[in-house]
Amino acid sequence: MSMEQQPNPILLSFPDQFQTERLTIRAPQWGDGATVNEAMRESANELRPWLPFARNLPTAEESEIRSRQARLKFLDRSDMMLYIFDTTSGEFVASSGLHRIDWDTRRFEIGYWLRTSWTGKGIITEAVHGITDFAIQHLEANRLEIRCDSRNTRSAKVAERAGFTLEGILRNVEYDEEGKWAHEMVFAKVRGIEF
Repeated sequence: MSMEQQPNPILLSFPDQFQTERLTIRAPQWGDGATVNEAMRESANELRPWLPFARNLPTAEESEIRSRQARLKFLDRSDMMLYIFDTTSGEFVASSGLHRIDWDTRRFEIGYWLRTSWTGKGIITEAVHGITDFAIQHLEANRLEIRCDSRNTRSAKVAERAGFTLEGILRNVEYDEEGKWAHEMVFAKVRGIEF
C-alpha cells in the first residue's frame, strides 16, 4: 500500500471534455443552466423518488448558478460534475460526474440522472463506461463506486451492465420522500480486480 504524498489536486491537468461513441461528456460551462433546468423539469416525475433536487425544482437562474458553481468545483477538483450531450444533435441528455472524491486514495463515486426523453437508449450505460475509462486513464482511479437506492432497479441495472460489483446494501441510510427508511446499494470497480 502506497502512502506517498499526493500532489494538490488543483495542480492536476486532464481534459475537461471527452467523447464516447455517441456522447460528448464535459465539465459544466457558463450558460448551461437553462438547458439543464429544462431537462430537470421534463424528467421531474421519474427523478423525484431518487433525487432531492427533483422534489423542489430550481428556477432556470438557480440552475445557472449551480452550473457555474459546478464549473468552479471542477476547476479546483473538489467535485467533478459532467454534462452529457448527444454528439449528433448537441442536445443535453444527462448529468453525471465524479463525486465524494478522495484524492489520496483516488476514490470516486459516479452519479447520474437521465433526461426522460432519452431513456431506453443505453445512454447512461455508455456514459458510465466512458467516465470509468476517463477516471482510470486520466485520474489514476483505484476505486470507483456507484450508489443507489435499493428500490431503484434501473440505476442498479446500469451499474451491473457497466461491470460494477455489488459489494453490499447499507440499511437505513436516509429517509425517502415519504419519510420511510431507504437502503443504499453500493457497487464498485477496484483496480487490480475489475480493471
